[in-house]
Amino acid sequence: MKRILAPLTLTLAAVPVVVPMIPAAAQADRSDLSKVNAYIRAVTTMTADFAQTDRNGQTLTGQLTIKQPGRIRFQYQKGVPLLIVGDGKALTMIDYEVRQVQRWPIGNSPLGALIDPNKDLSKFGKVIQTGDPTVLSVQARDPKRPEYGTITMIFKRDVGSPAGLQLYGWVALDSQNNRTAVKLSNQRYGVPVADSVFRWTDPRPKGRASGG
Repeated sequence: MKRILAPLTLTLAAVPVVVPMIPAAAQADRSDLSKVNAYIRAVTTMTADFAQTDRNGQTLTGQLTIKQPGRIRFQYQKGVPLLIVGDGKALTMIDYEVRQVQRWPIGNSPLGALIDPNKDLSKFGKVIQTGDPTVLSVQARDPKRPEYGTITMIFKRDVGSPAGLQLYGWVALDSQNNRTAVKLSNQRYGVPVADSVFRWTDPRPKGRASGG
């Protein structure tokens, strides 16, 4: 971080002293990162409609459900045989058409920055300037684990939302440079969400219920 050194003169000893000062822009960025941390910790539950666009321009819609700590569900539109569920420890993608299940730790996914209230964005996040004072964009990436990918979260400043922020969406980039953009609407906070929402039916032979 660039520092500006401001000389101060001690009257008694008449000795010039330099004291580090944090630039105003850096102070603002630090404050914004703290607000995002506060937002993630304040959102106990959330539901929203989503529109997900992949790198090929294909868009799928559905409903997003979040319940802390670490639980998330992407219920896709009717006719799309996919389901993504996070149970607080792992993310599971279920493809009911081909009867396949993939599972990986939440911490290994860019989504970990969004749904893990124990993560401190001041350590691995940075504010991306948008040119719009009503929009806050924060990019999160673990420099020690680049294979986990990058997520850029986009917030609108809204005094009526948790920590004064409304999650508008995000752009995720995985280690293979696969880009996925998610836009949210109809966000609702603090709504009742049953733990059973994060359970799913295993489509593989000798299927079983799992998650949650």
